[in-house]
Amino acid sequence: MLGRSDGVDEERAVKKILIVLTNTAAYGERNVATGLWLGEAAEFMDEAIQRGYAVDFVSPKGGYVPLDPRSMKPAYVDRAAFALYRTRDFQERALAHSMHPDDVDPGEYAALYYTGGHGVMWDFPSSEGLERLCLEVYGNGGYLATVCHGIAGLLYVKEGSRYLIEGKSITGFTAMEERLSGKDPRSHSGRSRWRKRMEPCFARNARSPSTPFRTEGSSPARIPNRPAPLPACC
Repeated sequence: MLGRSDGVDEERAVKKILIVLTNTAAYGERNVATGLWLGEAAEFMDEAIQRGYAVDFVSPKGGYVPLDPRSMKPAYVDRAAFALYRTRDFQERALAHSMHPDDVDPGEYAALYYTGGHGVMWDFPSSEGLERLCLEVYGNGGYLATVCHGIAGLLYVKEGSRYLIEGKSITGFTAMEERLSGKDPRSHSGRSRWRKRMEPCFARNARSPSTPFRTEGSSPARIPNRPAPLPACC
């Protein structure tokens, strides 16, 4: 988590958090569903509400947010998270009608939280709207927080000529976890076509590092420029 800068006016800071969600529903051309990992939104939302924070939801394109079906399994979602999922508020404001970045006033938020799920690898890194919100919340003295694959939302963000994560320790979903989950293309030995098409995209976009990851001294040669929005194949 990147923390609040010195000198912030605590009275000005509204007790409100903006939760970032993905719009990506599938792994490119593969007939395999992905999307938001439910617990990484619902569990955070539950904790935030218990501590007196209000929450809003934003996604790169606004509107519909798909759920990764695996995240709905009993092993991955607890009673409180499932109860939140069933509320009209969550279904309407998070899953059906998330806000578009252009409709968000970043001055209202004390923190920006990037959720995970593999879907974020497709649309968080290339979203200029999310980058704008990130920089404005951080510039106003707010916090930036991520979980799991959500770190993809910070990898290409620049503050001036420097990457925002440069010189900082960050965490994210590890390469080993990708292999264990069966989503690393290198682990699918029988799917050469899949590997051939997806590996460049993983190399370019799946920069979620092993934990922890130091970026001190990083330069544009080490952290690549922001990718263009991904085509359907990747």
